[in-house]
Amino acid sequence: MPLEGVRVVDWTIWQLGPVASVMLGDLGAEVIKIEERVGGDPGRGVLRAQGMDLSDRPNFYFEANNRNKKSLTVDLKKPEGAEIVRLLADRSDVFVQNMRQGVAARLGLDAPTLRARNERLVYASATGYGPEGPDSAQPSFDYLGIARSGIMLAAGEPGQPPLGIAGGIADQMGAVMLAYGVLAALLAREKTGRGQEVDASHLGSMAWLQGLSVSAKCMLGFALPRMPRACALNPLWNHYQCGDGQWLALSMIQADRYWARFCQVLERPEAATDPRFVTMQVRGEHAAACVELLDAAFATRPRAEWLARFAAGGDFIVSVVNSVDDLPDDPQMQANDYITTFAHPTFGPTKVAGLPVRLSETPGSLRLPAPEFGQHTEEVLIDLLGYDWDEIARLKAAEVI
Repeated sequence: MPLEGVRVVDWTIWQLGPVASVMLGDLGAEVIKIEERVGGDPGRGVLRAQGMDLSDRPNFYFEANNRNKKSLTVDLKKPEGAEIVRLLADRSDVFVQNMRQGVAARLGLDAPTLRARNERLVYASATGYGPEGPDSAQPSFDYLGIARSGIMLAAGEPGQPPLGIAGGIADQMGAVMLAYGVLAALLAREKTGRGQEVDASHLGSMAWLQGLSVSAKCMLGFALPRMPRACALNPLWNHYQCGDGQWLALSMIQADRYWARFCQVLERPEAATDPRFVTMQVRGEHAAACVELLDAAFATRPRAEWLARFAAGGDFIVSVVNSVDDLPDDPQMQANDYITTFAHPTFGPTKVAGLPVRLSETPGSLRLPAPEFGQHTEEVLIDLLGYDWDEIARLKAAEVI
């Protein structure tokens, strides 16, 4: 696997930091998750705190954020506990953390301390708003990343209030960017022999996700606006409800190439020569009337029939509109292993999100479930750090581990 032989110390909680190290683990890195001796990652208990019974099913939140990892529990407030983590960082390639600004330094787990001991260490920090500026020390969760980045007011239609987006996407996007930075730093280390610090934030990552709109604001003076579906300037770049209540999305940006054939498939051939609709420009000028016409046409047949007609009628660019509920059964998701089945040691065959990137020669893999709390503490201390059983007994008695 691409990162086989790379060791990652993962001192993170919740989602943003943990998912970054999941991505490294999926590519073959050995990831050792550091958890507080009492309680551990709060992600372990977040679903139970909401009243969800997990007796017969996996904790999807913790599993998704912590697969392919080992768990070491330690009391970092005790000097011997923090030293265990420093010793582990001495023997590692990457250290990932997402604690509030100042916490790592108080415990002697900050970048200057660890990199003074191991100059090859890549020290990666996940933050809310970036390492500089007046709000750099402020706490942030996914919801605030969505709020501050502007995407709440980019989703939806004009006049709607800010829209929340489910699924922890600011955490997920921040994790993607942090893992991207770590990979770049590991590549740079191959050239220089030295590690470096990497930072990715909710704010920066979600702004990058909206790169075109941000660039429009910077260069044109205005961001890409919310567009009303009923008045889409290009009616062939829009979504429509079919007769069975299901939705289709069209994505034909060069609409004039398709318009005449499209009208034939829709059984509205007269629309192809209607002076209001004959070119993309005039369709934009009469967008509401054009969308109304297409709405009425699509409502006459179920979605499957429209898909069959488009497939037979030419090279149209069209897709179903899925809900997240639809994704596990989507044949394209299955064929590419974007959804895969993992043999969970407790719950048996379990559907999970697969790897989104395929490497032909050195593919990543899903090897380990999320670890039980402290499952690998003794293994890490003995095999990696050279502790013996007497020392482990003493550390347990002292409540260090």
